[in-house]
Amino acid sequence: MNLLKTLCSSCRSLRSIAQQSPCVSPDAPQAQVLRRLRRRTQPRGLGSCYLFVMALGFSSMAQAFDLQQLSDQLAKPDVIHGNFIQEKHLRALPQPLTSKGTFVLAKNHGLLWLLKTPLQQDYRISAKGIARRDANGWQMLPSKSAGAEQNRLFLAVLQGDSSGLQRDFELSLSGDAQNWKLTLTPRSMLLKQVFTQINIAGGELVHSIELLETQGDSTLLRMQDSTRFQPLSDAEQHDFAE
Repeated sequence: MNLLKTLCSSCRSLRSIAQQSPCVSPDAPQAQVLRRLRRRTQPRGLGSCYLFVMALGFSSMAQAFDLQQLSDQLAKPDVIHGNFIQEKHLRALPQPLTSKGTFVLAKNHGLLWLLKTPLQQDYRISAKGIARRDANGWQMLPSKSAGAEQNRLFLAVLQGDSSGLQRDFELSLSGDAQNWKLTLTPRSMLLKQVFTQINIAGGELVHSIELLETQGDSTLLRMQDSTRFQPLSDAEQHDFAE
């Protein structure tokens, strides 16, 4: 804006000089210089300033990234396959408890959470609830537990369900579509008893989820090698259908 004021002031000064010097011959060198200055300064300078100011405005608009855009971005893929590393930090232990596995997120189906180490255990999380696989197939687990709430949270986050998250959390989003961070502060009494804050970071897909618990423990979940170009296998379709 200072640049714009300076150019406007220069143009007014040149216009005033021209009006106050009617006796100067049009062919005089000074008049020619004045005409060149007026041509170069007024239209080009002011036009550049207006374009510059408009560009700043459009740049600010383009950089805005809100919860609806994040939800739309995360909800786009039909299927996501990936690996995960989960670190559970307990106050009583000097080293975190680490587990690894794979996951499959399918739109309209749910989440397969397949633990590989330190033990093998398969979970399925969907709108119907949480099931664990044993020798007899998938068995539904009790729905009223902290673990159940945590797994539902994972599903809502990975699917980009911001409306579902807003029912239980205050949401704060920063960054842009390529590098964003979402902070969740619990609202519901049940979640307040378990979590103080949840931090989620990502880009096109979710990269990490950090759970900070009221007792001082924490869990860091890192999603690695995620891809949205691999369709469901026959076995995965069967697992979701059971």
